[in-house]
Amino acid sequence: MSIDLEMKDGGIAVITINRPDKRNALDAEHYLALSAAWTQVRDDAAIRVAVIVGAGDKAFSAGADLKSWIGRKVAMSSMWETQKDMLLNRGLEVWKPVVAAVNGHCVGGGMTLLLATDIRVAASHATFGLSEVKRGVIAANGGTQRLIDQLPQAIAMEMLLTGDPMDAETAARWGLINRVVPAGQLMDTALAYARKIAANAPLAVQAAKELALRSRSQNLPAGLRMEQFVNHILQKTEDAKEGRAAFAERRPPNFSGQ
Repeated sequence: MSIDLEMKDGGIAVITINRPDKRNALDAEHYLALSAAWTQVRDDAAIRVAVIVGAGDKAFSAGADLKSWIGRKVAMSSMWETQKDMLLNRGLEVWKPVVAAVNGHCVGGGMTLLLATDIRVAASHATFGLSEVKRGVIAANGGTQRLIDQLPQAIAMEMLLTGDPMDAETAARWGLINRVVPAGQLMDTALAYARKIAANAPLAVQAAKELALRSRSQNLPAGLRMEQFVNHILQKTEDAKEGRAAFAERRPPNFSGQ
């Protein structure tokens, strides 16, 4: 049982939450390992895209292992250790794209993790839910913050306040996920997305992701101005030169991230 990170060709990292006997629920040890994996994705220049999946065919992740977390004594000072053991859904800034392959139940912390990813593919038997209110707590690590930004308000509030699950087809209809596929095609589909992204200029891809996400917290004139500055920088990169040359020569580009 672990958090596994496997490198694929083309700069793709596959992170597997490998605890299938616990529906890939995360205790303190696994959260630490997942934090380390996200940090590696952020800092390793060889990684262009990450795919996150749960082991087995029952669950993407059931989130926090409640038996190990509820009632656990934590020092009050930890409330101000805001950068300690950061996670993608808690606010770690990972501008490399993340593709989620949802292979079953995606609930609680698994759902808040999903909300922090960029592209989402689900097996047809997958379900989605935030059931924390049924356990006397709330959907933390972005559950109450991101869901209402990604779904219509009434749908988001229904999920948050009832704790009831949503099936894959409904999730796709509301735009929570990109595609629903048979379980046997899940990883191939997720990796196909990852390869398409990894083939693009990595600096431009990361810039596009950052600008898009930051647009949620700034006004349009500021965002437009930031686009100008970033594009001015990118136009001077080796990748921009390669992109122009490849277009002129009618060949696939070979981007270096420089």
